Amino acid sequence: MDRASQRDPAEITVITTHLNADFDALASLLAAQKLYPGARVVFPGSQEKNLRNFFISSMAYLFNMAEVNSIDLDRVKRLVLVDTRQPGRIGRLADLLEKPGVDIHVYDHHPPGDGDIRGRLEVCAPTGANVTLLIEAIQARGGTEISPDEATIMCLGLYEDTGSFTFPSTTERDFRAAAFLLARGANLNVVSDLIARELNPAQVTLLNDMIQSANRSQVNGVEVVMTSISRETYIPDFAFLVQKMARMENLEAIFALALMESKIYIVARSRLEEVDVGAILATLGGGGHAYAAAATVKGQTLAQTEHQLLQILFEKVRARRLARHLMSAPAIGADADVSCEEANNLLTRYNVNALLVTAKRDGREDLLGFITRQVIEKALFHKLGAVPVREYMTTEAATVGPDANLAEIQKKIIDTKQRILPVVEGGRVVGVITRTDLLNVLVGQRQSEHEPPAEALRESFNPRTRNVTKFMQERLSPRILGILKEIGETASRLGCGAFVVGGFVRDLFLYRSDEDVDVVIEGDGIRFARAYARLTGARIHAHEKFGTAVIIYPDGFKIDVASARMEYYKFPAALPVVEMSSIKLDLYRRDFTINTLAIQLNPDRFGVLIDFFNSQKDIKEMSIRVLHNLSFVEDPTRVFRAIRFEQRFSFAISRLTAGLIHNAVSMDFFRELSGRRVFSELRQILEEETPPAAIARLNDFGLLKVVHPSLALSKPLLTRLNAAKQVLSWYDLLFLDESYMKWAVYFLVLVHHCEKGKAEEICVRFELAPRLRKCFVQDRSNAERCLYWLERSLPVENSGLYHRLSAFRTELILFMMAITNQEKVKKAISLYCTNLRRTSISLKGADLKALGLEPGPMYRRVFQAVFEAKLNGRAGTREDEIALARRLIHDHNTPAADPPARRHED
Repeated sequence: MDRASQRDPAEITVITTHLNADFDALASLLAAQKLYPGARVVFPGSQEKNLRNFFISSMAYLFNMAEVNSIDLDRVKRLVLVDTRQPGRIGRLADLLEKPGVDIHVYDHHPPGDGDIRGRLEVCAPTGANVTLLIEAIQARGGTEISPDEATIMCLGLYEDTGSFTFPSTTERDFRAAAFLLARGANLNVVSDLIARELNPAQVTLLNDMIQSANRSQVNGVEVVMTSISRETYIPDFAFLVQKMARMENLEAIFALALMESKIYIVARSRLEEVDVGAILATLGGGGHAYAAAATVKGQTLAQTEHQLLQILFEKVRARRLARHLMSAPAIGADADVSCEEANNLLTRYNVNALLVTAKRDGREDLLGFITRQVIEKALFHKLGAVPVREYMTTEAATVGPDANLAEIQKKIIDTKQRILPVVEGGRVVGVITRTDLLNVLVGQRQSEHEPPAEALRESFNPRTRNVTKFMQERLSPRILGILKEIGETASRLGCGAFVVGGFVRDLFLYRSDEDVDVVIEGDGIRFARAYARLTGARIHAHEKFGTAVIIYPDGFKIDVASARMEYYKFPAALPVVEMSSIKLDLYRRDFTINTLAIQLNPDRFGVLIDFFNSQKDIKEMSIRVLHNLSFVEDPTRVFRAIRFEQRFSFAISRLTAGLIHNAVSMDFFRELSGRRVFSELRQILEEETPPAAIARLNDFGLLKVVHPSLALSKPLLTRLNAAKQVLSWYDLLFLDESYMKWAVYFLVLVHHCEKGKAEEICVRFELAPRLRKCFVQDRSNAERCLYWLERSLPVENSGLYHRLSAFRTELILFMMAITNQEKVKKAISLYCTNLRRTSISLKGADLKALGLEPGPMYRRVFQAVFEAKLNGRAGTREDEIALARRLIHDHNTPAADPPARRHED
């Protein structure tokens, strides 16, 4: 925006608006004048007499006005348009659009349309009032003074075009603009008087004529009111009268036509989504918003225009369909105790793809949920035909009432991705609407609007997408962002699609740091990895069976690459069989919706976020949800991951998902899992920040018995687990730069109550390595004996404490500290960890030699004695150590004297 005043008096800046200017247009003119000092405010025509005269008579000093005919168009170097960008609505000033060298600035809140004026500066956004855009520009500039009179005029435009902030087009930005103006002294009494002004006798007569001539028509099931009047002269405030009539008569949609001075003026108002008056009047050369629009027609009679408008209405008004019109009745359902095999027979008999699941209570059928053909077929595949459908039904079913409109129906089916939407009235299911029913309506609607049927399908069921490149630039390091761009460029050269997926994208939106980059390639992932490795000087490890590879940079940074694939399971808990697939099917095989986000990396679509399964909604609602109801049947280890993610992100497992977990436990699908897979999941839980809470959740679902039948969460065990968490936090804060296995400390606590035989049995089931088996069985037993000695023997000298504890690895020492109830033992172990453990002496063999001691076994005895003295605080310096060594050597070299002879006394 040019902030300078006019530099050359010969060059003129003109600010203008649309014909038939309303208060919002006038408010915008005034606000624009504050942004362009010295500019001329020009009305494009002569119809604004009433409003303009009001301002001239009361606040003319605020406007630098000029008559349109007084402007030399050759001197105009800048044209500022407010509240319009349509060339047909600025009168004679439209000639400037063809004039080279004219700088055009546009401030408009109307929806874009064909033939819109384009400017070098365009400030366009769907605010409730146009003046809001200019107020924001004034605020952004800063330092612009606004008087109370000016604030009042601008506020008048705000209140008029937002219907005093009641129109659905009103935005948060409009409220902020009003607050800004009120802070500068806007007088709401003046605003109220003008907005709710009394009608004069002529206006009352005109309004009465409009009401009397109103004709109500049913257009595609929607009631539309059309009224027509005729006057010899131009009538100001026609739009105000139309708005007044709409409120008085409580009209949902009205089109008012007025023949005045050989022109037909059309003003329309709508409160219905089905009636977009802006789009309707655009076909007559007008424009506006979906809820308010106007048009001017020349060279036609009133009857011709009415007929033409009616034809347009039948083409443009979307059919209003309610749930009662779309539903199928009666609804086909099954009792909750019907087996999956019987449900499959019902699906086949009635040729449907989903069944409602109900239960009889107090003589009526209550809706419990629904189950789809896809879930039934998977259950049969896994030999679960005898299981009742209640075990795998979707319980979180969205419903609608009979009077739900098409928009609500569409939103619920698409947002929840339900195949079947129950229609419920008074607690009773009266019908169902299927996804096919909705598609048929949408396809028919698009066809009536001359769009191909495929558009309806694409619009309704394609994934949610948006570009998040800017967000990535804010959140990712330059290196990671550069790598992602290189991946996309390499994939495009190979003719492949490339996506970063899963936890990396999830954590991006959770504002968590995660540089574990997982890339999916639509094509040959290994071929891509090899090409990318050659380009970057990296190396790869490929796994041909699964179509995956790991790219390893020279500095050790890794990228996991996978071919887009689908998986199927030959039986419950089996490892998956992998086949090539697309990105959508690749994401569908994943565990939870929150892990199904993908960002495309190819240069032409870099940064496009793809969400097939409402992942963003579940992240926002902090919910862990499976993708399909047999997810835990196919892979029971997902249960452990559900709990891990729930605790890591402070999310909640959804009600349906929790029910499916209980089903997996009751059906004992874990019996087929190898111990190694169970241990892998348990270890990952124990590596999280809050393992005690996760262990408690495992116990809630009866999953500790999957680890071992003897494991159960008691209050003492939970206390010890929480103590272990505190101990580990304390130890980490010591910053000792020492690696150790945190998870092992928690595992030691879990098996603390187990005798050696049971602990050995658990280790064998988990297929643990010999070193881990020794730690959890033999070394744990020794540590428990050591702890018993400490609890009975303390206090002891530091040297004794050191010799007891130095035999144990870090995990076992922290384990002892966690399970003891005695504060003196905790302090002793703390002393060992922070002080004694790293004690060393400076005394060397050369020092002993210099003291005259020949090499031999005595060296070891001297070193040990000096070390123990250092532990016990009796040799604090090197000089102390040498002095002690000298005494020891002296004592060693000095033969013991014979005891003196006893003198016999007589």
